[in-house]
Parts: sequence; structure tokens; C-alpha cells
Amino acid sequence: MSTEPVGAELAAPELPSVCAVIPAHARPVELRRAIRSVLDQEYDGSLSVIVVFDRAEPDHTLEQAGKRPVRVLENNRTPGLAGARNTGIVASDTELVAFCDDDDYWDTSKLIAQVEALANAPEAVLATTAMVVEYDTRSTVRLAGTSTVTHQMLVRSRLSMLHSSSLLFRRSALLGDVGLINEEIPGSQNEDWDILLRAAEASPITHVDEPLVHVTWGPSSFFRRKWDTKVSSNLWMLEQHPSVREDSRAAARLMGKIAFAHACSSNRREAWSWSAQTVQRDPRQWRGYLAAGVAVMPRSGELILSAMNRYGRGV
Repeated sequence: MSTEPVGAELAAPELPSVCAVIPAHARPVELRRAIRSVLDQEYDGSLSVIVVFDRAEPDHTLEQAGKRPVRVLENNRTPGLAGARNTGIVASDTELVAFCDDDDYWDTSKLIAQVEALANAPEAVLATTAMVVEYDTRSTVRLAGTSTVTHQMLVRSRLSMLHSSSLLFRRSALLGDVGLINEEIPGSQNEDWDILLRAAEASPITHVDEPLVHVTWGPSSFFRRKWDTKVSSNLWMLEQHPSVREDSRAAARLMGKIAFAHACSSNRREAWSWSAQTVQRDPRQWRGYLAAGVAVMPRSGELILSAMNRYGRGV
């Protein structure tokens, strides 16, 4: 490994302090990998980790002192991912707060690249990176093709390559105008899209279009088959974000997701109804047609989803 100083543009005393918040449930091997990827960052500033156990027994053997301390907490807010993230945000005392899911991990240059991006965009409250999707033995790079992400871009598309494990916030914004992660979203699904939209409303997001975060997809994902929660969380987004609801392309995208979730749940009538609404709002929205077909053979939905995930895509 090179011993050359990283981030020459920023002297070490000027580097902001960072806390990585890792929500944890029941994946001990992956969790230790996530923690190690944070501790191994090529970053000369102050860096710490807070692991927040949600609906699981906290593992205090993970704690460590020293230059890069690791603290273990129990979620003391609403059960779920949003509450766990907020527990860590509130407990931290750093200038910046980063997220990393317990089954994901960072490249060693992730933090310094984002800190430099924030230094060059002082008005931005959030920095993101692109990602590598790890599915079974296949790795797929997902890039955004831009260094700036606007609110309108996020209205039209979730931009899934801006994964929650890539988010680096100015903590003052989370405790101020942007606000904490919304704990009212059903099942804590779409909480990442919601906070991205709110952050982009405050100021365009500065994005490092390099795949510096490894995101693990597959059958072990907690959200993979929670179709009822997918329906309710997407309905929540339509209700709470007028900019999404009023944009035909954006609304149709969410309606298609709702239709697909109903189809995979064997709710044929609901699937066809939402499929029809999807196509009415945007005839180009392929999810409407896909959901109508899956409604006839619900088991095909899982096969389609697995095939798309293998190539770093989702429905």
C-alpha cells in the first residue's frame, strides 16, 4: 500500500471529523467486514464508528478504543432502519456522518474522495458515490454519469447507484433544515430516497462518480420479499412528495413498482388495476406491462427479480 499522503488538497488539521453509523441486525460476519472497511480508510482526519443494533442483542465485543473507536449501541428510537440510523446520528458528535449497511463495505479511498468533494462544494449538505453491486459471484458497476445530482433528477429516478451506504452528510443539516431520517415510512423502505430528495431540495448533491461502495444483493436481503411493505412505502412516497406525484414519469414509475409487488403477492386484481394506472400515466413505463404479465404467473416475479439483480438492476 502506498505511503504517500492522501488528499493533498486538504491538510490533516483541516479534515473534518467523521462518524460512520452502521445499523446491524443478525449478520455478524458481514458486519465485521463493514466495520473493517471503515477502519481501513485512507483518511487522516478523526474517524469513529457507531454500530446500532436494531431488534437484536448488541455485540459489545465489537467495541474498541483508540484512535478510531468503535461504539455499540441499541436502537432507542422507532424499530427499523430509520430509527437505528437516527440513534447513531444523535449519538455522534462529528462534523460529518456517513452510513454503511451491515452487509456492505467501502473501498479505502471512499471517505477522502467525498470529503474533498464536499470541500469543493461548500453549499452541498450531502456527498454520494457510485457503487458496485455484488450478487453471488458477479460484480456490476453502477455509475450516475454526473458529478452533481439535482432534486429534479431524483424525482424522475431513484438513482439507485446513490446507495444509502454511500451517503456522507453534514451532521448539522441532519439536525437542522434537512432533518433526520423519516421514521414514519412503512418498514423503513424508501427512507434513503426520501432523505436524498430532501437533501437535494436544500442544495444539489455533490457526487463522486466512482464505484467506491460495494453493495451486497441477494436472497439474504431483509427487504427482498416484503411485498406488502413495498406497496405501502411506495404509496407513502406518492402521498408525501407532490413533486413525484405530479410528474407523470415519476408517478408511473412508482405505480409500476406497486403493480409488480401486488403481482408477486398473487393480488391479481390489484396488480392489473395498478398496471392500468401505470400505463395511463406513462405508456412508456415498462413496469406496468411487466406486472400485468407476472400477475398471471406470480412465481415468475422472483425469477425476474433475481435475473435483474444479478446484473445490478431492480424492478
